[in-house]
Amino acid sequence: MNIKPLADRVLIKPAAAEEKTVGGIIIPDTAKEKPLKGEVVAVGNGTKDEEMVVKPQDQVLFGKYAGTEIELDGEKFLIMRQSDILAII
Repeated sequence: MNIKPLADRVLIKPAAAEEKTVGGIIIPDTAKEKPLKGEVVAVGNGTKDEEMVVKPQDQVLFGKYAGTEIELDGEKFLIMRQSDILAII
């Protein structure tokens, strides 16, 4: 995969959703909570108004509805603006 986000955008690989069981019942994938953390894979160059603070391999927290889901080489990623990232872990 060779993808370079533009401007202040960041490519993130979301963490896997945690397996949860309720009284021995396994919850299906469609009902699992969307993960709110992930690993930064690639970052853009920033803009003249915003310097890039995150870097590849940073673990980050982001909002529940942040970013756009994309699929590359069979893997799911999120691409979002750096301002949508809430914290670096």
